[in-house]
Amino acid sequence: MGKEVWYITTPIYYPSDNLHVGHAYTTVAADALARYHRLLGEKVLFVTGTDEHGQKIERKASEAQKTPQAFVDPIVAFIQDPLWKRLGISYDDFIRTTQPRHERVVQEIFQRLLDKGDIYKGVYEGWYCLPDESYWTESKLVDGHCPDCGRPVERVRQESYFFRLSRYQAPLREYILSHPDFIQPVSRRNEMLNFIDAGLEDLSVSRTGIRWGIPVPSDPEHVIYVWFDALTNYLTASGYLQDTNRFETAWPPNVQLVGKEIVRFHTVIWPIMLMALDLPIPERVFGHGWLLIGQAKMGKSLGNAVDPIELLDRYGVDPVRYYLLREVPFGADGSYTEEALILRTNVDLANDLGNLLSRTTAMINRFLDGQVPTLNAGSDDRVLAGEAAQVYREFQEAMDQLLISDALTAIFRLVRRANKYIEEQKPWDLAKTGQTEKLANVLYGLWETLRIVSVLLTPFLLDTPDRIRQQLGLDAPVTNIKEAIFGYEPQGLGIRRGDALFPRIDKAGEAVSEESAPAPAVVEDNWVDIADFQKLEFRVGTVRAAEPVKGADRLLQLTVFDGVRERTIVSGIRQHYQPDDLVGKQVVLVANLKPAKLRGIVSEGMLLAGSQGDVLSVVTPLSPLPDGARVK
Repeated sequence: MGKEVWYITTPIYYPSDNLHVGHAYTTVAADALARYHRLLGEKVLFVTGTDEHGQKIERKASEAQKTPQAFVDPIVAFIQDPLWKRLGISYDDFIRTTQPRHERVVQEIFQRLLDKGDIYKGVYEGWYCLPDESYWTESKLVDGHCPDCGRPVERVRQESYFFRLSRYQAPLREYILSHPDFIQPVSRRNEMLNFIDAGLEDLSVSRTGIRWGIPVPSDPEHVIYVWFDALTNYLTASGYLQDTNRFETAWPPNVQLVGKEIVRFHTVIWPIMLMALDLPIPERVFGHGWLLIGQAKMGKSLGNAVDPIELLDRYGVDPVRYYLLREVPFGADGSYTEEALILRTNVDLANDLGNLLSRTTAMINRFLDGQVPTLNAGSDDRVLAGEAAQVYREFQEAMDQLLISDALTAIFRLVRRANKYIEEQKPWDLAKTGQTEKLANVLYGLWETLRIVSVLLTPFLLDTPDRIRQQLGLDAPVTNIKEAIFGYEPQGLGIRRGDALFPRIDKAGEAVSEESAPAPAVVEDNWVDIADFQKLEFRVGTVRAAEPVKGADRLLQLTVFDGVRERTIVSGIRQHYQPDDLVGKQVVLVANLKPAKLRGIVSEGMLLAGSQGDVLSVVTPLSPLPDGARVK
């Protein structure tokens, strides 16, 4: 029996407090990938859980006048329900490091490595970062602080067991070089190679003087290091040493998602543990970026954490999931703002998708008595069919490469193309002039596009795909991604118009009724020809500095590098962005705009931005581009 199961993991989360939206970001991404692979017809093992041992938990429990177990239990219960339940996290196993099944595996692995000589007893003297539960030598500290989190470290000297990382330095380096997909994205791979080349020192894997942890089996005065304990969870969940069939069909993991701050543990310590156990190494460890507040990492200890339950209460599950998956290219850092969540909901979900469904079902109702037409075999109109086929290919390629945001971008390109198709074909004119066959083909194409969109959105959104399908007259849920192929035979289905998919949201987070929400319109009197458009030169640049313009409430002075030189741009976005929000970000500028003097400052260009109501968002590339790249 060989590997039959597609196995994906998230990091297991530390229940020192309730989780924030950054943790939800990782877990929703893993859930989308798991759902996608189920739609491919694969067996999936999706594992998440909690990392409950360690000195930090022990101290926090003591401060709360509770036992460590009594301290973590309600937090873990909250993570499972309501948090993961409301977010629709479809995990197959939720592992807790306090479970007896896990403790048995950790102790057995420790003893095996001890017997093999890969773990030995000695004395540890060095620095320890309590918040990260990590050991550091003097040379690795940065200004006397933890190089990962920047917080103070404490001096530790005690008897300890050590794991021989140094023995496996050369084999690990060779493995990484010969398996280029193991560490992703490439930037993380290069960081880890540099870390390894600086030299690996044997790792202290036990502590004395604390009780909250798994005891070393042959020496119970020692508690096994929390990271050695935590990393082993992926083996426990796969059935290692306990369920041979489960382990042989699932191991190794296909994808392990982790935050970039813990890539080192998962791509240095973890694969060396597996090498020492003679076990296969995971296929891919993907270190994603952070959701930032301004320029700061979101974190419980920093006091800037955003509660995902509050967002779910205010906006509902699909807008929150869509925002998390769409807003940030997976692997890069991204800035969280509630304004951006509202904008994504209003523009993509309410306007583009909701409007397409509303217009299509209304026209089928009006012109075809609500009966879904079939495609005339002689039709040569392949506009939407061709676009749908291209999007289907791009969607699959993106998901296979873990480019979740790119997959959603492709889907919504199809949605926007269908909206444009309505304006091009003008079904109301076809009905007026009696072109009934062409009218039926156009409306079939729109209906079929929405059906395909409902299939492609199934890994990402929980309720929306079925709501779309219900209005299209379809009752069966999506079961396979191959249903997203153009050419479905509706066989006399009748549409069932319903409520708007997504009511628009005002800046305060309140839903706006469809009657009061302005509908998008194309004003033909404002059209320009291509010659006028081509006079404008749009280029990508990076903001290198930003500061408020004195005496101007709305203006920021930006220094933007356009690939050749730095130029000054004065922009009226101060009410929407703090200067630090923009530094380091790529923007799109009108590069050949005639310079103008604003408040005594010569402005040499203009930024592109989108706005709706009181919400404004500066246009930025989905993926980094060279400064000076032409936008066209």
